[in-house]
Amino acid sequence: MALAMCISVSLVACGSQTQEKDANSDVFTPSLDTSTECSITVAGSYDNFEALEAEFDRFCEIYPNVSLSYVKLDDYYNILDTVLEGEDSPNIFFASAGMIRNDKHTHVFEYTEDLSDPATGISLDCIRPGLINHDEQGRVMMVPVFSRSYGMLVNNDLFEKEGLSIPTTWKELLKVCEEFRNKGYSSPMMGYSLESSSCFMYTVAYPMFAATLADNPDALTKANDLDPSAGEFMRPALETVTELIQSGCIDINECDKIEDNYSEVILRFFEGDVPMMICSGDTVSGTRKRESQSEAFTKAPFTYTFMPIPLTDKGGYFIDSPSVEFSVNKNCDDLDMTNEFMRFLISNKELNEMASVKRLVTSTSDLSFDAVYAPFGQVPAESTISPEVLGITDPLTVQIRVAAYKVGKGEMTIDDAVAQYGAFE
Repeated sequence: MALAMCISVSLVACGSQTQEKDANSDVFTPSLDTSTECSITVAGSYDNFEALEAEFDRFCEIYPNVSLSYVKLDDYYNILDTVLEGEDSPNIFFASAGMIRNDKHTHVFEYTEDLSDPATGISLDCIRPGLINHDEQGRVMMVPVFSRSYGMLVNNDLFEKEGLSIPTTWKELLKVCEEFRNKGYSSPMMGYSLESSSCFMYTVAYPMFAATLADNPDALTKANDLDPSAGEFMRPALETVTELIQSGCIDINECDKIEDNYSEVILRFFEGDVPMMICSGDTVSGTRKRESQSEAFTKAPFTYTFMPIPLTDKGGYFIDSPSVEFSVNKNCDDLDMTNEFMRFLISNKELNEMASVKRLVTSTSDLSFDAVYAPFGQVPAESTISPEVLGITDPLTVQIRVAAYKVGKGEMTIDDAVAQYGAFE
């Protein structure tokens, strides 16, 4: 059944060739018979997963008779239950923290192994603690292999060309936008704005809302309970969105010309006339591939980095959140070898390698960023927020996402959005 629902399958056959390990890298010591023959399948929602397939190759240098494959399931989250019940159920599958608190997906965790159980042999010590989600019983039902954040792509060469400094505070941001406008840049900042999903208004508002809730446990409880009174805690974030637009930092009409929040955002940024493009780290992951797809960037390449939006006088926030997480099917065939692969994968060396290939932020504790992400490594601990540790839930994020979008588009006043907290869908 699972195979029938897959729209793409990528199979990596393991060869018998072995390679000497780098003496300066983490050394993995196999715990099972290296001549073991079996198959392991990872199911997910990505169209392709080259970074994971590279891990398959390296694992097969140790276990040459293990065959590993990645399958992309159509309509992933709606069919996952059915797939796990089938005879061809995967060994490993994509999961997310939001599934734990969602009644629709509760059944999935009947099949999920507790990855914090010492019996698995998997060590989570290399993962940043703020990324690890524990359920009500203290179990770790999924482990992050990538992380994400929110911020803005910065055209460093454009700032240098115009003799301007990259802003590090809110006042500096407003000032530099004015200076760019005076130099003929109609929209110094841009971002996707056609729909509420992944819109730039949410990318601006969410870190501020999360920071407000992090400082007030009672407010977080009310916000998660969708208590209308919690709407007042959105106000600072919504005011920030409004000021960015009304001050002329962002031209909504220009942003509305961007047709999607991934490829089109990147290609528009690569035109070279946008000083700052608001987006998420998931969008940034597509930049490397699209450098060659952009005629403008190919003709006139420039250096760029991804950094927090400086929303306060102290700078920006690092929202340290999981992007892709793996769960293990405890009822799968060859569970021992499945855990062995996870033990191999969950290490500084392999997770950093995967993040580099995929151009996402690593989930490891050493914060080995791609150079594009270097500014996040400079964010102080007090400005780093881990939503999963705080206990921020998906219904809460829906409220700030829709409210920020409607306020930003001029469809609703801040007062009305605050009053309607808990009613947004």
